[in-house]
Amino acid sequence: MMKFSEIDAERWPELQPFMDTCLLPVTGLSGLENPWQAAAVLERLRDAMDAVEIPFKGRIVAYPAVQYGDEQSAAALGPLVRKLRQAGFRYVVAVSAALQLEALEEADLVLSPDGDGRMPDAAEVRERIRMLWNA
Repeated sequence: MMKFSEIDAERWPELQPFMDTCLLPVTGLSGLENPWQAAAVLERLRDAMDAVEIPFKGRIVAYPAVQYGDEQSAAALGPLVRKLRQAGFRYVVAVSAALQLEALEEADLVLSPDGDGRMPDAAEVRERIRMLWNA
């Protein structure tokens, strides 16, 4: 996977047909965190993103994270997901290690904690992404 900042204007036309999936990270910071708490939230998001980024390098583009919000504001990210599709992405995968994102119905796949706060493991993430692409 590539970060948005690693792709320049000259290379995008040749890469775009292969990079059809956008990873939209949602950090879930409230603004009430102490610096070390904010760092811990970002580290958990990084770990969740690694489960997507590492096995699928070359097909997924990670976009900048939506940093602040809660489940309610994350559910309102539908217009952003639609704009990412208008930008040329066939699939949008939203990921958060802090917020439950099931209400973000516009995303093709949501990876977020379950009711007990557990994230899907790496094998489940790989399977869910493969199922998305093969549907």
